[in-house]
Amino acid sequence: MKKEIKNPFPDGNCFFCGINNKFGLKLKFYWDGENKEASTEYLPANHFTGQGNILHGAIQMGLLDEIMGWTSYAFTEKMAVTSDINVKFLKPTYINGEKISITCQVISKEGPKIKMHAKLFNIKGAVCTTAEGSYHLLSSEKYRDSIQ
Repeated sequence: MKKEIKNPFPDGNCFFCGINNKFGLKLKFYWDGENKEASTEYLPANHFTGQGNILHGAIQMGLLDEIMGWTSYAFTEKMAVTSDINVKFLKPTYINGEKISITCQVISKEGPKIKMHAKLFNIKGAVCTTAEGSYHLLSSEKYRDSIQ
């Protein structure tokens, strides 16, 4: 069963999840503990086009990075910072008034390193973009100290 992941920084200004960012996406993330999978949905706005009506690749990469951060938090209850990401664009993600969905699963965790695999799907369920990323886990205190 999916449950909403509580935002550990409710006063945050994150572009993707911050509730107070007037330009932000205000995404909510959900955790399925049984399948160890995080998910979210997003209705792409027209001002995020690259060429034609294709969702800009940087926005796609950001969505995949963001869900991997939330997945690591749900899985470990620790914040994580991105070490590296490898993104594959498999097919265009169109902005056509329909929601896209993004999922992420943990591949492995060794010490402070966690690896994950994320997928971005169109409304028909086709995988458009994938990412594999490595993240470094931090204590809440160290994470808060690292942001200014």
